[in-house]
Formats: sequence, structure tokens, C-alpha cells
Amino acid sequence: MNLIDKIQNGLILNDKDRLIDISKTHLQNINLWINSNKNYPKILISESDPILFLSAFVAAVTAKCPVFLCNPQWGQQEWIQVYQLVKPNLLISQGRISDYQKPLNSNHEILKNLIMIPTGGTSGNIKFTVHNWDSLTASVIGVQQYFQFPTINSFCALPLYHVSGLMQWMRSLLTNGQLVLTSFKTVEAEDWINFNPTNYFISLVPTQLHRLLQYPSLTRWLSQFQIVLLGGAPPWLELLEQSRFYQIPLALTYGMTETASQIVTLRPSDFLQDNNSCGKVLPHAQIKIYNENGEELKTNQLGIIKIKADSLMLGYYQDNFEPNLRINSFTTDDLGYWNEQGYLTLVRRQSNKIITGGENVFPAEVEAVIFSTGLVKDICVIGKPDQYWGEIVVAVYVPNYKQLLEVELEQAILGKLSKFKHPKLWISVEQLPRNSQGKLNQQQIQEWVMGYQDR
Repeated sequence: MNLIDKIQNGLILNDKDRLIDISKTHLQNINLWINSNKNYPKILISESDPILFLSAFVAAVTAKCPVFLCNPQWGQQEWIQVYQLVKPNLLISQGRISDYQKPLNSNHEILKNLIMIPTGGTSGNIKFTVHNWDSLTASVIGVQQYFQFPTINSFCALPLYHVSGLMQWMRSLLTNGQLVLTSFKTVEAEDWINFNPTNYFISLVPTQLHRLLQYPSLTRWLSQFQIVLLGGAPPWLELLEQSRFYQIPLALTYGMTETASQIVTLRPSDFLQDNNSCGKVLPHAQIKIYNENGEELKTNQLGIIKIKADSLMLGYYQDNFEPNLRINSFTTDDLGYWNEQGYLTLVRRQSNKIITGGENVFPAEVEAVIFSTGLVKDICVIGKPDQYWGEIVVAVYVPNYKQLLEVELEQAILGKLSKFKHPKLWISVEQLPRNSQGKLNQQQIQEWVMGYQDR
């Protein structure tokens, strides 16, 4: 597949000529490597600039090479993980190709046409989900059929090395749509306030939406979008109510890197009519809900979400990965239920459950109540082992003002939560470790909490 021709003839993109020129240069150099080594290089792409990223991606995919998308902001430990896992041959960064000059111990023919997208989940450990052009295309078709739009125009302010950014480009490319590439920083600075977004999709995470709604001008601008996709992390009730008040055309989504973005989506018309669910399943996916014994559950019964989808990953990348042994289904860590109309409500992650004094506490519920007080900018609720309670509920938060007292927080949640759900430990921090999608690094927060006893 020659993506360069596809871009040249179809996609409408700012800076398209630069993208095509750099892609052609990269493709020429990659093909020289292939001819010289009689093999396909495993390529890492680490680019912050969206045009440089797409240039590298287009060249690598056109050359049929196995490509690994990387976050340029990774630290030393994360890069060590990547190098040990991937054993790459080439790195494309800052518009240049570097050759690791490593001996080729195996033929990479079997890895041709594979696209590896990173996911750290909440553990902080880097994993790569393995996709191919077909799985990514299936996701695009599912969104296109669900909304019944022949063309999808994307205003992309998310990093392209994340699935939520990459799929915005894919939707515009495959539907011959228009694509605007920028950064969230420029959006928040009101650099795009005169841009007419009426026929565009934009994807945001809840923390980004919250920040934009602090500015009346950006709130009005956001309300003009065709659709505002919201995912990446659970939104809190106050944020949804505020968005509805300002008539933001929100489409709540449920999906993950493993499914090449959303597989469940709420139409904006449903959202504006007080529906806070994740929506309905897209045409390319199937979801069933089971109990812990593997029995399928009925309407309004909470259980574990299991997914089948044309966009489902082939698996997680590892040494000697075998594409032909792709997985057929994926059991998530998420708990949810259907209502009578076929809408999916996502309740919480099963593994985040805190058991304190024999009672179950789910962090999302506690976080939502604390957030609704207006006293904190950000919040993470987590469990800490305790000799008496088994676990205690801990709230790690960013205060809205420096003089905020713990007693103010305790009083603000009185009567809103059962007493056993109240945090027994409050830890104030300047910032929580979130990635660009808004996901928390739970491992790092757990380390903070465990170390807090020594302070």
C-alpha cells in the first residue's frame, strides 16, 4: 500500500507538501536498508512534531516494516524497557533515521505490516498492542457507519503516537476528510478561536474538556463542533452537567488501545437528553457481560466486560510474536452493565477495588464526590495496606488553593458517601502523574502512598 499516493490524492491537510517530501526521503532510505540487509527492519518512531511523526509512519507502513510508535516523553527506564522488548534496527526521531547496526538474528518477514501501539495501562510498564492496517481500518468503518457520515473531518490536538490521536488521522485519511493537526496548548491559548469547527470531530480527555470549559470563548467555540469525542478516563458528573448546560455535543466513548479506540459511543443527541452512559456498541464490535463464574448476565446486572471486534489487536508484542495466533476475544478489567435500551454503563475497574473492613470501595465513586466539592483540581483515590482494616482509603489530591485544610475536605463530603468510603488518609501534592491522555500512573502514586508513612 502506498500511503503517499493516498495522501497526495485524497487527504486535505495543513502542511501536506512537507509531509509528502519527508515521507519520500524516509521511504527511500528504508528501502535501501531492506535491499542491503535482505530483511525488514523493526522501526521505532519517536516524534513530537505531528508532521514528522506522520512522515515516518507513512514511510514505514508503505515499506511494510514492523513499526513501533513511541512517546518522545518517555524517561530512561521506559526506553530501556522498549529496547529490551523490541530490539529495534532503526529509530526515526527529529526527522532523521538512526541505524542501531545490530546483527540480525532472525528474519522479520513474519512481522511485515504490523503496527505496534504503546499502552501502559495503569501499571507504568510499557506494552505494545499489535495491530495491522485491517484492524485500524475496521475501527474507522465502525465509527463511520455508526454516525452515518461519509466523510470525517478531524481536528486533532492529541499526540499521534497514542491511539486516540492516530485514529483521528486514520478516519480523515480513509474517508477523504480534512485534518487539522495542532497541540492542545495552542487550543487552550485560543490560537484557533477564529477557526470554524462546525463540520469537525475533536477528541478530548476529561481533564482537557474541564480546562476548556473554564474559558467562555473556548466553551462557545467547543459547542460548535460536529462531535466532541470524550474518552481516555472516566468523566465526573459535574463535568458532564456543565457540558450539557453549554450544549457541548459530547459523544462519550468506551474503548482502549487494544480495540484501536472506541467500540461503544454515545450519540450527542442522547447525551444532551441527560444520558450519561457510554452509549451503544459500534457495528464492528460485540460486547458481552459475564459474572466471575463465566455466566452471561442479563440487563442491569453488573459484570465483567468481554470484547470481540474486527478492530481487536492481534495480541501484545513479545519475542517471537506469531501474528497467525491472534486472539479472538479480550476480557477487560472493566465492570459494567446494559440497560433495557441497550446502553452500556461503565462502572469501574475491577482491579482498583479497595476492601476496607470487609466493605468494597470503588475509587471512581469516591473521586467523583471529592471532585464535586470544587476544592481540588485533581484527585486519585487508592488503597493502602493496613493491619487493622486490611486496606484504608487514601485520597491523593491537588488542592485548589494552598491553604486548603483536610478538615474542609472531610466536612465537604459528609452525607455524600457512606462513612466507610471516606478517606482515612489525605495526601496533598502539587501535581498527579498523568500522561497526555489523562491516564494516571497508578504505580507511581502507590509508591508515593507507601512512602508517605516515613514523612
